[in-house]
Amino acid sequence: MADLISPAALSPTLLKPSTKTTVRDLAGPKFADLVGDATEAVDKVREAAVGKAKDVAQKFEAQFLSSMFQQMFDGIDTDGPFGGGQGEAMFRSLMTEAMGKQVAKTGGIGVADTVQREILKLQGLQ
Repeated sequence: MADLISPAALSPTLLKPSTKTTVRDLAGPKFADLVGDATEAVDKVREAAVGKAKDVAQKFEAQFLSSMFQQMFDGIDTDGPFGGGQGEAMFRSLMTEAMGKQVAKTGGIGVADTVQREILKLQGLQ
């Protein structure tokens, strides 16, 4: 037993943790490059998913608002001295659709934010 040498006797710094050395340093430069590339790829995929979720949520809100505007305009009579008659009745759905898209594009009523948050939550991104 007397001939055993302790690690501390060989190198006093062997058992002391170093804050300067990281796993990337130990693995070499190729590992650091791979980790950096993978992180960038994951970030790009995440950004794409968030952008697509935002687009889908905005389209959903536009469709919802279009439906609400359609219900709102159903009670309005198209006849009268300044009414559009049959032409107005025919193109009213296009007008409400355009109004819904414009309102959703300029901020909407908050439906798109909630839908986007739920889409991202279901995908595990939030």
